[in-house]
Amino acid sequence: MTDNTTAEPIYLPDAVPPTNHGHTVAAWTAMIGIMAGALVSSVGCLPGVPFVLFWVGLVIVLLACVAGLVLRNMGYGQPKDGVEPRRPAGSH
Repeated sequence: MTDNTTAEPIYLPDAVPPTNHGHTVAAWTAMIGIMAGALVSSVGCLPGVPFVLFWVGLVIVLLACVAGLVLRNMGYGQPKDGVEPRRPAGSH
């Protein structure tokens, strides 16, 4: 039998905060935009392709990041203090 007299106490929070691991409209919008911008930038690095595509891809990445921040602040991202999360129609 094991001796549990030397075991350390376990401290757990009263309740686990709600998380969804980034499965939000804001996260999906930002990541799809970042991947599309990275693809455009990588095509712009190929020989024979105008290098301006590289910069266009970086602009797409920047716009996707801004769109993700705007959507998060509108309530379509992870819950945070001061922002009421939006729920899809019909969900509770």
